[in-house]
Amino acid sequence: MGRRSGAPSKGDQREQALLDTAESLLERIGLEKMTVDAIAKGAGISRGSLYFYFGSKQEVLAALVDRTMAAIRAEAPNTAVDLASSPLDAMEQAVGRVETAWREHGTVMRAAVDYAPVHPAIGRSWNETVGFFAETMTGLLLKAGVPDGPGPADAPALARALCWMTERSFYQASCAPGDELAQAAATSMEIWRHIMTTSTPPAN
Repeated sequence: MGRRSGAPSKGDQREQALLDTAESLLERIGLEKMTVDAIAKGAGISRGSLYFYFGSKQEVLAALVDRTMAAIRAEAPNTAVDLASSPLDAMEQAVGRVETAWREHGTVMRAAVDYAPVHPAIGRSWNETVGFFAETMTGLLLKAGVPDGPGPADAPALARALCWMTERSFYQASCAPGDELAQAAATSMEIWRHIMTTSTPPAN
C-alpha cells in the first residue's frame, strides 16, 4: 500500500529531525562547536546518511534558517492584518509576533544575522523575511495615512528603514544577558506609533 497523500516520507522526517537536532545544538553549544557527527547522531542516522541531505553543517544551518523564516512569514499575515481592527492594533500585533519569534527561535535568528553577509542562501532567506515585513508594514502605514511615494518620508522608505532598525534592536536585545526583548518590543511599538500618528499627507 502506498504512502497516504500528505503524510511525510521517511526522508522528510529524517530531514526535519536533522534540523531539529541542529537547532538544539545551536542553542546549547553554538555553530563553531557543532559538528556533522553530532547532528547525525542526534537525528539517529549515520554521518554518511546525513550527506544524502546536506553537504555540510553550513547547509544544515541554511536549511534551518529557511525553515524558521518560512514559518514566521506564514504566521505574520493573519496577526498583522486579518485580526486587527486598526492600523495601530495591527502594528502592535506584528511587533508582538516578531518578539515571539525571537523568543522561540532567537538562536537561529541570531545565526541568520551573523552569517547572512557570508552565506548567500542565509542572506537571501533573511532579507526576504525582512522585506516581507517591510511590505506588510508599508500597507499599515498607508492605512494610517502616511503618504505613498518614492520619497524618504513616504511609507515604503519608512517601513524598510524601520523594519531594519527593528531587526537590529531585537538582535541586540536577544544577545543581552537579561531579558530585554520586551523592552525592545515596547520601544519599537513607540517608534512605529509615532510615525503612524504624526505623518500626514502634505497639504494641498
